Amino acid sequence: MSTSIVSLSEPLAPEVSAPPADRIVSGSPRHELSNYFSDPSQQFFAGRWSSTPGTWRVRYTETELCVMTQGRVIIKSDAGASNSFGPGDAFVIPAGFSGTWTVVEPCTKIYAIFESRT
Repeated sequence: MSTSIVSLSEPLAPEVSAPPADRIVSGSPRHELSNYFSDPSQQFFAGRWSSTPGTWRVRYTETELCVMTQGRVIIKSDAGASNSFGPGDAFVIPAGFSGTWTVVEPCTKIYAIFESRT
């Protein structure tokens, strides 16, 4: 395992994807993911993610720290709580969360994810 610091500012070709068709609520969101770091246990990941506008259903098995760097999103829980985030906002989505992600303006975030393998 390398002990070198990993910069998330270096260019890294993204993986391009979309939410599964059965989870899309509206729009045609397209995602780009650049995963800069994965720990040896494959439980911790960090990188950059971006999306075009749209709404889709989510169910988190992982805990994720998000730091918005561009755009605007609205995340609504199945219980009805709604949160809006934009550039500079940081938040944590806990494992077990379910609801919808809506990208209002094309967005980019820095993420750190922990997914327990127990």
